[in-house]
Amino acid sequence: MNNIAATYISGLKSAYYNAKGKDIWDHFENIKHGASQDNIDELKADCPAIPKALINLLQYVDGTYWRTYGDEDIAFTLLGSDLSKRQYYLLSSQQILENKEDAPYNYQDYLDGEYNGVDIDEKILKHAKDLHWLHFADCTNNGGTSQLYIDYSPSEKGIKGQIVRFLHDPNEFEVIADSFEAYLQMLIANEFSFIREGYLE
Repeated sequence: MNNIAATYISGLKSAYYNAKGKDIWDHFENIKHGASQDNIDELKADCPAIPKALINLLQYVDGTYWRTYGDEDIAFTLLGSDLSKRQYYLLSSQQILENKEDAPYNYQDYLDGEYNGVDIDEKILKHAKDLHWLHFADCTNNGGTSQLYIDYSPSEKGIKGQIVRFLHDPNEFEVIADSFEAYLQMLIANEFSFIREGYLE
């Protein structure tokens, strides 16, 4: 496993334990499984630039967004963002494939000027039809207020592979890290602040 992914999982486990979520974490580890090699191969073939660290997370757990493991559906907080009070599910390998072209459709009205008061980071293209984003996480209110993407079509001021966070109300598109690895490093450096006692699932 990629060092950053292994470090992230180890730190996340400690954060759950420290937030009195030991039983939640232990149950999760007992029932979850990673993506199959066939699913990983399909994802790599379809998204050749997908970061190794994201593949490693999927090899550890194939999604936590209302994902069925055995006879149980789980909704498990695995990720955060620059917003300490926002928690996120990791999409499964198949959900990532199914949603890989959703950004142009979902955000055309926001990026193409149909709505007023939309804050768009200058590192992001402002023409939805040209977006090439990989959707990998939804916030834990079923994605209703925030999603996370890997951006393969940045503006000239951005970096290919940067992480974009969409936030609804107020409507905002923000680059929160230069790469997926830097994104995980940010969450580690912030001491997994999205894991808080009483807010775990």
